Amino acid sequence: MNTAAGAAVQRPRPRPGAERVLVCLSYCGGGTAPFRQWAEDLPEDVELALICYPGREARFGAPFARVWTELRDDVVRSVRGLTGRPYILFGHSMGSWMAFETAAELERIGAAPPEALVVSGGVAPHKRREMPREDTPRSDADMDALVRWMRDLGQVSPAIAAEPELLKIAVDLLRADLAVTESYRFVDGTRVSVPLRVLYGTEDAAPFADVERHWRPLTAGPFQAVELPGGHFYTPEVWSRLTEWCTLPVPGAAGTR
Repeated sequence: MNTAAGAAVQRPRPRPGAERVLVCLSYCGGGTAPFRQWAEDLPEDVELALICYPGREARFGAPFARVWTELRDDVVRSVRGLTGRPYILFGHSMGSWMAFETAAELERIGAAPPEALVVSGGVAPHKRREMPREDTPRSDADMDALVRWMRDLGQVSPAIAAEPELLKIAVDLLRADLAVTESYRFVDGTRVSVPLRVLYGTEDAAPFADVERHWRPLTAGPFQAVELPGGHFYTPEVWSRLTEWCTLPVPGAAGTR
């Protein structure tokens, strides 16, 4: 698997002098594109770093990860290359579980953990089998079902949908990520010690109160849950401003003013 930092870590607007780094992990079937505009919205003292999973974009020639731990270890290696400065780790949907597991693994191996963990659009990892999204297809679903699901969530643009070759690439990518997610097994007792913020849409699949209650025990550090307008991807306006929730200190964290 290609793990070269130049391919795995994308910096849309390099800021080598920035004090902190916001590191983003994408959702199932996604890449770095949905986060790139955030580079323009971040404060000058924060650099945006996007983790590109294998099999897409700059790593198109690399084979997809086959199982969850393979992808997690790939992400851990990428994030470890960014730990020269304080950093915040953010993940959306599948990325919320990957961000949590990455932070936990970094702590386990004695590497520098994030100064804060922000998870978005995901139920707590130990509850994902009890509270699955009812509309989520299996990795072995037919192409039409996968395309319908991506369209319903807004994960495929009309331009891609109109190009059979591009649409097949998008479906193959989604299928691979679904298979990885299906192999994920939460290990009882896994938790982090860093400040944890949970973001969740008012119209998303699970009740916000349950999402908040289930995530809370997974950190020994400060915790905050925030309900935001919209569904799984919020509203376009909220999505464009998620950087504010990523970079604000979690109440109770060290250095909070």
